[in-house]
Amino acid sequence: RPCIDLHNSIVKQIVGGTLADGKEPTTNFTSSLSAKEYAEKYKKDNLPGGHVIMLGPGNDEAALSALQAYPGGLQIGGGINPSNAKQWLDAGASHVIVTSYIFENGSLSMEKLKELFAVTGKDKLVLDLSCRRKEDGKYYVVTDRWQTFTNLEVNKETIDMLSEYCAEFLVHGVDVEGKRMGIEEELVRLLGEHCSIPCTYAGGADLLSDLDRVKAMGKGKVDLTIGSSLDIFGGPISYDAVVHWQRQQEARASGEAKGMFGGFGRTYS
Repeated sequence: RPCIDLHNSIVKQIVGGTLADGKEPTTNFTSSLSAKEYAEKYKKDNLPGGHVIMLGPGNDEAALSALQAYPGGLQIGGGINPSNAKQWLDAGASHVIVTSYIFENGSLSMEKLKELFAVTGKDKLVLDLSCRRKEDGKYYVVTDRWQTFTNLEVNKETIDMLSEYCAEFLVHGVDVEGKRMGIEEELVRLLGEHCSIPCTYAGGADLLSDLDRVKAMGKGKVDLTIGSSLDIFGGPISYDAVVHWQRQQEARASGEAKGMFGGFGRTYS
């Protein structure tokens, strides 16, 4: 799943948890290409389901240009609420991504979730369960640009309950996000064990082989977003190699489908 992270209308890769009011975040990469150009690239390479994240104010115009370049191919997140969700969907977003709005004083607000759900429906809503690990070893959702812990643990009960309201989950492993220090394996396994709807994990990927590792640990139910480690964001992993890996997965899935429906239970390799 590709990504476009916007800060002050510029495509950047930022270290997780360093974005705060009045401070410049720790930045791994600042692109000379526009959000629109990245969106055009993802469209050309047939990579739907990526996310555009608006990190703070001043990003609407750049985000809109990306959505218009790849209508229906990108999700949008950052400041989404019931009053603007339909506007972003009408502008070409396939889904809206929401975290902070549905929390109040550190707790999940079912009232706010249902208010949002009334606007988007299940099929157009992605809930962002980006999280950090506490001293008790458990993962808790963080909000307000990943600065504030909530009391919502990412576990089977939370995932099962929220799955009734959304089409997908997006989960950043915030402690490793942007640090190229390896994925949060325990978190990926947790998601693979309990998610019954599509889920995308992001954070820490630093090797091409992480694609296979996430596929295995996530039991084939968890997609991976690679950000700072991609060469199109100044990293060492070849974007073209990632696209090639994706094409191989699609070809394999197509072959398995032919085997399932080709008659007499025969499989194809």
